[in-house]
Amino acid sequence: MTNHMVGSREEWVTARLKLLEAEKAHTRRGDELAAMRQDLPWVRIDKEYRFDTDDGPASLVDLFEGRSQLLVYHFMFGPEYQAGCPACSAIADGFNGFTEHLANHDVMLWAVSRAPLAKLQEYKKRMGWGFPWASSKDSDFNFDFHAAITEEQQRSGAIEYNFRTVDMRPSPDAEDGPEASPVGTDLATYSRQLPGISAFALEDGVVYHTYSAYSRGLDGLWGGYQWLDRAPLGRNETGFWWRRRGEYDTT
Repeated sequence: MTNHMVGSREEWVTARLKLLEAEKAHTRRGDELAAMRQDLPWVRIDKEYRFDTDDGPASLVDLFEGRSQLLVYHFMFGPEYQAGCPACSAIADGFNGFTEHLANHDVMLWAVSRAPLAKLQEYKKRMGWGFPWASSKDSDFNFDFHAAITEEQQRSGAIEYNFRTVDMRPSPDAEDGPEASPVGTDLATYSRQLPGISAFALEDGVVYHTYSAYSRGLDGLWGGYQWLDRAPLGRNETGFWWRRRGEYDTT
């Protein structure tokens, strides 16, 4: 038996109209935030980055594939991982359908991870994905854009993430061992890869960094969240509630 308020259709319409005004204000504010993102100053990138892709070695310019805009999802898949991060995987489940739309709107979308390309290709096949995915294993790319940290940085307890200093050291009483995380590694190793998104522009042969977001800044990319926010019980989260496709207990 539900404990939620129950009312008449007329009461529902009245409440819904009030909510509609708030939703419209939220949409307008979202438009303002989008404009603010696009108004950020561009930062020229002179450092050379190299990636391994399905088509061979590539530079950052190569990832644009003739477009003027590039979006990179920093997918948590470190060299030691046995599988991709479940949360990143849930987000990436939505990439396949709209990469073509973005490419035809002058925007390339890539996932980039530090795992070797062969691992990424194997996992990509397992998940049935077709979007572009590059390995940055021999590059500082993920480190420079705050999507990975070294073991030494982690031990220091002072990491720049989401534009503030945070302590990324696992709790002393956290479970340890090779199966302590959802990717087949200990928690410390798992935590050295970080999720994020970075945007770049290419103009007259020069690449510029235009935007990055992390943590809750990625919520809008997770299509499942947008649906759950409209479900009767909302996100209704308890711990690591998400799984990779095919790993849920359907009973």
